[in-house]
Amino acid sequence: MSARGERGPATSAGPTVITRRAQLTQEELHQVKWMLGGVLTLLAVWTVFYMDVAAWSLMVATTLTTGAALVWPRLPARVPALAHTLAFPVIVALFAGDLWLTSEVLPAMVRLGMLLLLYRGISYRQRRDDLQVIVLGLFLIVVAGVLTVSLLFAVQILIYTGCALGFLLVITLTESLEGGQKPQPHKAGDLPTWAAHADWGRLFRRLREVSDWRVVTLGAVLFAGVLAVSALLFLAIPRFQLENSLFLDRYVSKKARSGFNDSIKFGDVSEIIQDTSVALSVDVSDRSQVPVAPYWRMVVLDEYRDGTFRFSAGLKREALGKDRTDTALRGEARPRMGAAIFWTFYLESGVSRYLPLLGEFERLQFREPQNFQLAAELNVVALRNEPVSMTAYRVEGLDTSGIVRDPAFARRWQERDLAVAPKAVMQHRVGVGDSERTRLEQIVAEIAMGGPGLAADEFARRTEEWLKKNHAYSLSPRVPGGEGDPLVRWLVSHEAGHCELFAGSFVLLARTAGFPARVVTGFRGGTWNGFSNNFTIRNSDAHAWAEIFDESTGAWLRGDALGVAVADQTSEAQREAALVRRMDRSWSARFDSLRVFWYRRIVNFDQRSQVETLRAVKTATQNSGKRLREAVERLGADLKAWLSAPWDGVRVIKSLAAVVLICGMTWWWIAVGRGLVRGRWLWRGGRRSDPVRLLAGRRLGEIAGYRSASGESRELREVVAELQRVRFGPRETWPEPEGVFRRARRVLREVRRQRRAAG
Repeated sequence: MSARGERGPATSAGPTVITRRAQLTQEELHQVKWMLGGVLTLLAVWTVFYMDVAAWSLMVATTLTTGAALVWPRLPARVPALAHTLAFPVIVALFAGDLWLTSEVLPAMVRLGMLLLLYRGISYRQRRDDLQVIVLGLFLIVVAGVLTVSLLFAVQILIYTGCALGFLLVITLTESLEGGQKPQPHKAGDLPTWAAHADWGRLFRRLREVSDWRVVTLGAVLFAGVLAVSALLFLAIPRFQLENSLFLDRYVSKKARSGFNDSIKFGDVSEIIQDTSVALSVDVSDRSQVPVAPYWRMVVLDEYRDGTFRFSAGLKREALGKDRTDTALRGEARPRMGAAIFWTFYLESGVSRYLPLLGEFERLQFREPQNFQLAAELNVVALRNEPVSMTAYRVEGLDTSGIVRDPAFARRWQERDLAVAPKAVMQHRVGVGDSERTRLEQIVAEIAMGGPGLAADEFARRTEEWLKKNHAYSLSPRVPGGEGDPLVRWLVSHEAGHCELFAGSFVLLARTAGFPARVVTGFRGGTWNGFSNNFTIRNSDAHAWAEIFDESTGAWLRGDALGVAVADQTSEAQREAALVRRMDRSWSARFDSLRVFWYRRIVNFDQRSQVETLRAVKTATQNSGKRLREAVERLGADLKAWLSAPWDGVRVIKSLAAVVLICGMTWWWIAVGRGLVRGRWLWRGGRRSDPVRLLAGRRLGEIAGYRSASGESRELREVVAELQRVRFGPRETWPEPEGVFRRARRVLREVRRQRRAAG
């Protein structure tokens, strides 16, 4: 596509000849424009992968239709005229219906943009339509960029940017070839000439012929330089959360994929476990503080009725405070001596509005103002809405013991005979019928073994042992049929069960024995990424466990028949050994480490990360220069030692062979390789392999020595133009070669005769 002139060979007898590099024809530019428009459409609609918007069917339909029209440009001509007439009224009606039925502005606009791109992908476009493709694609790219923080999307947006710039260039070139005249719009059913002659293989060969490798290299270097400068600015300049600034989170439907809500039915957590996607990534400043089996608690469920545990309305009303908007909040944990330990959480979108925590904390800080509620007694933090993008927060002074102190509940529990508070009642209520309660009392008597009243921790230990003895673990349990409460039916049987059944049974047994108890849902465990050194928790780590209230300590203790006892969590040696067992160095961990690295770069709670990044860049630059000097010095020393070493026959032969090899490679580069790089050597139908093009090149070289800057005849100029067309132009634009060559010989003879007569 370059129109830059090149100088031909010069002689002392006359000036040089100016030749021009071959250019794409108008038809070929239209083909390139069609190809780039289709690629931009595909890149734009594929952003649905990064948005929580129900548009998968539209994405598949647009991909198939646009891909087919891209491969076979003749297909849009077969679209009936009626389809073009009804296209925009139907699209407008679909958008209005979508907006009316869903009442979701942004998802409806996203689907509208995809519908318009679908139509533009299967119809021949004018200049205005091409610009609409860029604008619509840019809208989808911006929305996806606001709602996602994905490395793959970063690559996609770079490709989109490059294609969009090339698309604009081709649009400009096409318009210039048309002489600024407004093209006639295509009628429905008409097949444009460029589509009828479309041959992608030939087009790619033509693109290689007309490309100037120096211009392409310069453009690539400039593009890479802009990316590098943008990356440095991105690391150095403070960031902000874009979706909150644009209020886009208010217009996207929010639905937690994982199911950690205010209620849980048996089997909900098991459905989450089937999903292996990342739910949470955690950085910790001191890895020795990581428990043997971390429990990332999220929701407290205290009410049980009809086989379902719920976060009761009374507990919400009394425990959850009023809505607050702030960047930080204080917890109930006591301040500790020594260096502060920071836990940075990266919570993926669609998990829950409840934030995962290991236990009590001193201080929690968001990277931006958030609307939230704090239940300090429950150690629960709830956002107003479920986040639609990655949410980051940092916790200081996190208590990982698994013991949740609750002095307010302890006080109410001690005074329960005088004034029973709703929270005390709800977390002590069994919630089953009389017959089921009798069965529960029999099991409690078996657990206590007829002894006196047990302490909470001892009762928890015995209950866990009893549950493990009578039930196995399974993700596909079978609850026996019959009347009565389903949880009690499973408890008195010997069927295997999942974590919800174990946790719920523990709570019913504890409440029957007179202990307040509740179910807690969240995650358990995770893996330690050996590449990025952080915890990775997946949805498959979802878990439910119980908490039992210990009146002697005024705290809630964890009870989990499927987990690790609280006493085994405190040994530092066991913690380190558990971390080694959890080490993950798989390919999946490599990709997860890239995600965490990206999160670390965009999330900063102060300027420390940016300062460390700039310092690392400076250190790497200095070290690179130092290593380069050391390498040059070592190379010089090795060369000197090699030259001073004794020479024998074998060494001489090897040296001569190396010289011959270098000379041969140099000759190959001059004769063949340089032409390959410049795109001038084509093995099929190329310029050097075509004898007609070669002969035209020789004739141009012969004429170059006889041309003058002034006084050239009109016939000479016409012959040179025809030879250049044969040498560089597409074959279909050639004049008759034999006639051109005869005319060139005649003109050469005449020029030589005139030169001899004048000399």
